[in-house]
Amino acid sequence: MIRTVRSHLNVEAHSHAGMTGKNNEDRYAVASFVLDDNNKMPVLFAVLADGIGGHRGGEVAADLAVNHIVQAAAKSDGRHIRHTIEDVIVEASDAIAAHSASKDELKGMGSTCALAWIVGDKLHTATVGDSRIYMMRAGRIQQLSTDHTWVQEAIEKGILTPERAREHPNVHVIRRYLGSPEPPEPDFRLRWFDDEGDQGDESNQGVQLLPDDVLLLCSDGLTDLVWDDEILEIVRSKPSLKEASRSLVELANSRGGHDNTTVILISVPSNFKLTVKNDAGWLPWIIGGAAGVLLILVVGSVLTFGLLRRNSSVTSTPTTRPLFTQTPLLQPTNTPVLPATTATPQLILPIVPTYTPWPTNTLIP
Repeated sequence: MIRTVRSHLNVEAHSHAGMTGKNNEDRYAVASFVLDDNNKMPVLFAVLADGIGGHRGGEVAADLAVNHIVQAAAKSDGRHIRHTIEDVIVEASDAIAAHSASKDELKGMGSTCALAWIVGDKLHTATVGDSRIYMMRAGRIQQLSTDHTWVQEAIEKGILTPERAREHPNVHVIRRYLGSPEPPEPDFRLRWFDDEGDQGDESNQGVQLLPDDVLLLCSDGLTDLVWDDEILEIVRSKPSLKEASRSLVELANSRGGHDNTTVILISVPSNFKLTVKNDAGWLPWIIGGAAGVLLILVVGSVLTFGLLRRNSSVTSTPTTRPLFTQTPLLQPTNTPVLPATTATPQLILPIVPTYTPWPTNTLIP
């Protein structure tokens, strides 16, 4: 893919260390691309990582996660998304594990990951850990991702209710993270509806975005303290994504801000219409020329054969006239690209932390 300066969608992000004085171990990046020189399909890529570990280990892990993932996306062709993500998750996890083993102060570090890969108007997602992805559409909010946590497993097994899970001591115990002894599998379930099952959720990859859709990527510093309906109300009531992103973080901080909080908001413009400029160079001219020559030969042959048959049976004074009208060469079409609405930094890497405790593999009783 080829990096561009502006995005075809609206983007805003905000991150805060929280109110406890700890370092910010959250990292994020947003970048925009087109597929290649010939295919100007716009692409938006966003990733958020929430670091885990003592000292500065979480920061290092989140940095490694974001940098590896963004670089892999930029080097890809943008067409084999799932394969690219599967490979880079293993690569990033191995890099974090290697750094963790290299220094005592980094031992045990890790990171969550949530990413959105939007090709044109088609949404692809993947997650590892408990950083979440939400969709807001037509006055409704839907959590697209599934947490990889102890309490989520307990909810699925009927041991806990979602209400009780918020106050459970194991609420931050994650089951899947980058930097683990065995590289984690990225979760491609995109839960558009609550009752589709895992296979149905995965088949939702590539779902079409519509005008006025709003996508949210966030760390657990937000979702620990702000309810889903509150997120929806803030995003709907604020006049801009910038104000909405800051209001979400401020609400989490007003309720204690015990963790780092990061949000990335991506919205589809109300007047959005996907228009792609494809530049194939001389190819259309070559094809058009070949088609024109072929047409000339075919028409000429048919008319000549007809005249020969006519002259063999009827004696008449021939009329001089052209046998065909030459067809002009096909002209290439150049459809303008939809003007970008919001400037998106090529790479956003704020030095800004997470409360996520140490992961564990203790089984649920």
